[in-house]
Amino acid sequence: MFTKILIANRGEIACRVIKTAQKMGIKTVAVYSDADKDARHVLLADEAVNIGPAPSRDSYLQADKIIAACKQTGAQALHPGYGFLSENASFAKKVEEEGIVFIGPKHYSMAAMGDKIESKKLAGAAGVNCIPGVNSAIETAEEAVEIAQGIGYPVMIKASAGGGGKGLRVAYNDKEAFEGFTSCRNEARSSFGDDRVFVEKYVEEPRHIEIQLIGDSFGNILYLNERECSLQRRHQKVLEEAPSSFISEATRKAMGEQAVALAKAVNYQSAGTVEFVVGKDQSFYFLEMNTRLQVEHPVTECITGLDLVELMIRIAAGEKLPLRQADVKREGWAIECRINAEDPFRNFLPSTGRLVRFQPPAQTMFASDVSQWFGVRVDTGVQDGGEIPMFYDSMIGKLIVHGKDRLDAIAKMREALNGFVIRGISSNIPFQAALLAHPKFVSGDFNTGFIAENYSSGFRAEDVPHEDPDLLIALAAYVNRKYLNRASNITGQMEGHELEVGVDFVVVTLGQLGSSTPTQVAVTGFDDKSGCSSIMVGTSSYQICSDFRLGEVRISGSCNGRAFTAQVERGSLAGKNPLAIRVSHNGTQIDALVLSKRAAKLYTLMPYKAPPDMSRYVLSPMPGLLVDVAVVPGQKVLAGERVAVIEAMKMENVLFATTDGVVAKVLAAKGESLTVDQAIVEFA
Repeated sequence: MFTKILIANRGEIACRVIKTAQKMGIKTVAVYSDADKDARHVLLADEAVNIGPAPSRDSYLQADKIIAACKQTGAQALHPGYGFLSENASFAKKVEEEGIVFIGPKHYSMAAMGDKIESKKLAGAAGVNCIPGVNSAIETAEEAVEIAQGIGYPVMIKASAGGGGKGLRVAYNDKEAFEGFTSCRNEARSSFGDDRVFVEKYVEEPRHIEIQLIGDSFGNILYLNERECSLQRRHQKVLEEAPSSFISEATRKAMGEQAVALAKAVNYQSAGTVEFVVGKDQSFYFLEMNTRLQVEHPVTECITGLDLVELMIRIAAGEKLPLRQADVKREGWAIECRINAEDPFRNFLPSTGRLVRFQPPAQTMFASDVSQWFGVRVDTGVQDGGEIPMFYDSMIGKLIVHGKDRLDAIAKMREALNGFVIRGISSNIPFQAALLAHPKFVSGDFNTGFIAENYSSGFRAEDVPHEDPDLLIALAAYVNRKYLNRASNITGQMEGHELEVGVDFVVVTLGQLGSSTPTQVAVTGFDDKSGCSSIMVGTSSYQICSDFRLGEVRISGSCNGRAFTAQVERGSLAGKNPLAIRVSHNGTQIDALVLSKRAAKLYTLMPYKAPPDMSRYVLSPMPGLLVDVAVVPGQKVLAGERVAVIEAMKMENVLFATTDGVVAKVLAAKGESLTVDQAIVEFA
């Protein structure tokens, strides 16, 4: 067995590999860019080597620097994680030629499966169901349109070297095929250095289901059940689960056997995943093979009790698989939510900056102990005070739960999301909460178009209706009562003028444009020792008990005998009003002022200051790099025309004019780093 391995990656996957290596008694080496010098994976590893500037092309994609780091530290093996160089066959070959063990498949298997065009040919030869399409590279947009017409719309335009949702477009007509080919090719050239593009039939109402494989160097290859990955936004996975509630046992077996046949055809060793698109009649077609560890591997670990990273390491060290196909378990139900640094209320634009607070929910299951079932697990590469840089992808971490069945897992995940505290940047937690509460998701009635169909106009706060909105008001009143109790116990108060806490309050829920909704509330029986109080919100009664301490964000306890977890905070973090209490629960958030009756009456007389009119400006919706300004002063611009392009977290975001107008000034220059809401263009 190896005594030291290097992890050629960053973030949560680097931390994940380090945990298993530590469990196995193997020392670890981290590599890091200038932007990651204080990152969590650097702190967790036994050694760390700087490999260059922040941009990944100058650091994490520098094969020679990574190999040099292995030699410098004496690392005998290298784990590539996912992304970056993990599926680069040339890199894997070079690592092997330098006498370093690559903890992953052999370079020839990677090369065979890494090319989407060649992999389809191999899959067909191995007897794997393949989707109709043209598997040769297309040279021109006109040719793409002609092929699409022959296949029949809709079609999918894909970069041969693509992955992670990049280099992929769906076209429903000639115009979209023409434009999609050009855009796809440009993106592929920029992201992967390979602009080959092909076209295939797009299966409508599809499910995205993948089979996890593991193979050793002795010819043993197993399938470890499937993962349901149909909840996607812009072709990127958002939430995954295992097993799938959709497929039958017969389909599961057929998919697994075909995946194994494909892996055997290329002498596959290590962990890998074969992805299928599955129709509503359970017909399935090969999409691609990912020759690496998948982001969503923890849900497979939960239901099988296997540590995939440990198996990868042992296989790379020459060991045989310790189990047979008949030994593969499928216990309980697991769900993973990807927690991303993005603002769901701003069309999921990237959100970068410092993590003022990062407090994941309490874990009962860890990456180094995947056999402990029915728990909560957090895989992350960040920590309190850490930085979310603009140079890499937006994933903060992964929240994984394992329940006895699907409904139990959904309930566990909703509660875990309630307790996940992230401040300083925006996250997609409210969106994940909305998905988990959606009736169609709960019933299992969804496909890869679910998010596009149900959130076609973007995501809004009202898309997360709370089943008991008065509970949020009750929590605001409860927390306010705690503050008043502390104030009433301050010593040295003037005799005869001590603070007396009443029973009756008015909770004013703040809305948009200065609007507010008052609610009559009574708070009685407050006991500071037990943390219990009775709260009447209108005609609804809430008995809340909690050991919540002022200044904390997470509040847990019981309400009417049922356990709950929510988030509360007062002050500037509450946004609209520094005196408001912000309450978040099950994805719903309110800002509430808890006032005495007299104060509530005076509040209605307060003037409202409208925000400045910024309709004449094009504002940056996120922090990022301004890579292009497409207009000049004096130019007439029509609604829908391109104005500027901002790059953040490896994605380009195009800003369009919302109305017709004439450009008065260009306020930001190409190459400038922008902040949120910074003005780029002013219209006359």
